[in-house]
Amino acid sequence: MGKGGKSHEETKSGEDENMAAWLVGLNTLKIQPFKLPPLGPHDARVRMKAVGICGSDVHYLKTMRCADFVVKEPMVIGHECAGIIEEVGSEVKNLVPGDRVALEPGISCWRCDLCKDGRYNLCPEMKFFATPPVHGSLAHQVVHPADLCFKLPDNVSLEEGAMCEPLSVGVHACRRANIGPETNVLVMGAGPIGLVTMMAARAFGAPRIVIVDVDDNRLSVAKNLGADGIVKVSTNMQDVAEEVERICKAMGGGVDVSFDCAGFNKTMSTALSATCAGGRVCLVGMGHHEMTVPLTPAAAREVDVIGIFRYRNTWPLCIEFLRSGKIDVKPLITHRFGFSQKEVEEAFETSAGGGSAIKVMFNL
Repeated sequence: MGKGGKSHEETKSGEDENMAAWLVGLNTLKIQPFKLPPLGPHDARVRMKAVGICGSDVHYLKTMRCADFVVKEPMVIGHECAGIIEEVGSEVKNLVPGDRVALEPGISCWRCDLCKDGRYNLCPEMKFFATPPVHGSLAHQVVHPADLCFKLPDNVSLEEGAMCEPLSVGVHACRRANIGPETNVLVMGAGPIGLVTMMAARAFGAPRIVIVDVDDNRLSVAKNLGADGIVKVSTNMQDVAEEVERICKAMGGGVDVSFDCAGFNKTMSTALSATCAGGRVCLVGMGHHEMTVPLTPAAAREVDVIGIFRYRNTWPLCIEFLRSGKIDVKPLITHRFGFSQKEVEEAFETSAGGGSAIKVMFNL
């Protein structure tokens, strides 16, 4: 099995059983025992209280893979999480049992050049919740490094703590793209990541934000959450030029930075064409593995293209944004479920179905 525990076959009878949601096959999740590893001196044992469903979790369920990561044996799902400290290792000084914490799900090696340079999110040895073969966090309890468990202020709920994970993607994207009070922002895609990117851009000071999607319901949500302009687009590549005109009109000026939170030929082509000379396009979503896009005209206008992978050093800032009220993620949580076999299946069906669902949350 992957790091973080053992399968139910390896669990000795008679022990207190820690239950978890296991991905055991295509479209098959089962709540089964999950034996935790021993608590190391720098670890914490955390009782999970709030776990969100991410698009990647749904992808693993439907296809048993996500990009180059393939599920080859049963794996505990879930990585957006927060809980309460139950026990800490002998060397842990900053946490005590009873503390409410949000968990950063990736454990890097801290030995490679990328880690030493501070870009630990790019560590080739990264062990990340629910990225095979590493087990995830949709369980009653997990063991995790204490330095990746971030204490929540009294006015930030455990559900909001779990939302620090998707919010971190938006915060990291805004840092990479240098968002500030002088950058007008375009967001392609009004799904969960598009919405948190929009919220993060506002918190970073972006004066005007326009968001684009194919779905009226999602655009309406984006408008209610503070988008200055919304533009409905098609999936037809022939419409790009006309849609860019509408985007620029909605912006009322130039687009300084575009975030493509979908990652398709059409969305990236639109972002490259809509961004002003000297601007930046940040590719956040990874819908297509390969794309054909008008890179040459964008390069001739000195439009920089930047990518992001997950996040780094974002939890303290996310927690501060939530504490201060600069960002309110609560409206993004549209559906809640308990932790029974039936509810786990229903929750994933709800998340996969789209519709009115933005963030589906488990309360354990």
